[in-house]
Amino acid sequence: MAALLTVIVPVRDGEAYIGDCVASLARNARPDFEFIVVDDGSVDATGQIVEDAAVPGLSVLRHLTPVGLADARNAGLAAATGRYVSFLDGDDWLAPGYLAEMVAAIEGLGCDFVRADHVQVTGRNRVVHRAPWARRGVVVDPKEAILPAEVKTMVDYPYAWAGVYRRSLRDLLQFPGSLHTAEDRPWIWRLHREAATFAVVSAAGVFYRRQVSGSLTQVGDERQLHFFDAFDLVFKDLEARYLSKAVRNFCALLAHHLELAGRFTPELRARFTERGAAMVRGLPADLVADSVARMSVEREEVLRALVPDLPGKAVRLRRDREELA
Repeated sequence: MAALLTVIVPVRDGEAYIGDCVASLARNARPDFEFIVVDDGSVDATGQIVEDAAVPGLSVLRHLTPVGLADARNAGLAAATGRYVSFLDGDDWLAPGYLAEMVAAIEGLGCDFVRADHVQVTGRNRVVHRAPWARRGVVVDPKEAILPAEVKTMVDYPYAWAGVYRRSLRDLLQFPGSLHTAEDRPWIWRLHREAATFAVVSAAGVFYRRQVSGSLTQVGDERQLHFFDAFDLVFKDLEARYLSKAVRNFCALLAHHLELAGRFTPELRARFTERGAAMVRGLPADLVADSVARMSVEREEVLRALVPDLPGKAVRLRRDREELA
């Protein structure tokens, strides 16, 4: 019998946190919900912890060889039977009743997907992060939430786990399996460009654990180069009206990665900076200039160290004069 909701949980070597995750699924369980844990080649006790939890509606897919987060999610999508699907990472957890609230929202609104706020957890510190869309509980065309370029919009909020989606979206829910990091960037852009309807609701029920040892946000290995592959996919066939937004998005994230590049080996840092400089130089110079002029001085300096001939100083000076006038 088909489920109403499928929650897909990819995890690899998550024994330290997966117990909290599956316990939160148990607190959200209903007879019409199914939970698919994709154990992506774990060599620790992850699988045993999940089995011992005995959560109603939970099944496990096991990969003997890791395939990465994107393809682990895709494997879960292929096995899903739910009318709706959602995602949860193995080191995060849910508030009781959150899934029922999200299903009620998407059923009541009748749209293709619903996004929500989340709680960022760093040690004992918890901060609510709001989805950058002020119109709550209102169904709109997702394209309306891509612009303007100069402020945060929904394509700057790529977290797949902060939402519920109609499984009938099919290919739009697939993640680019070639990517082992930043897979959510082309995913969110494609979703907003091609889906028909969406809404944002005020429901901060996902607890997103930061600074987890082994997380790709904490590890500086060759997979970090997939950041550029991800944005190659974002820019591919992108409509002209969205190009300024994508350039600004890319430049800001590139500066962020460069600020944290101390975790890279010297060889990887050289490859990362070389590819970053080439990609910046391949973008429209006027859009790069505008993006850089809107950054903090610190981030501008990081990008200018990468590309010394980077345009943008004249634009910043003009803007500074206008603000002082």
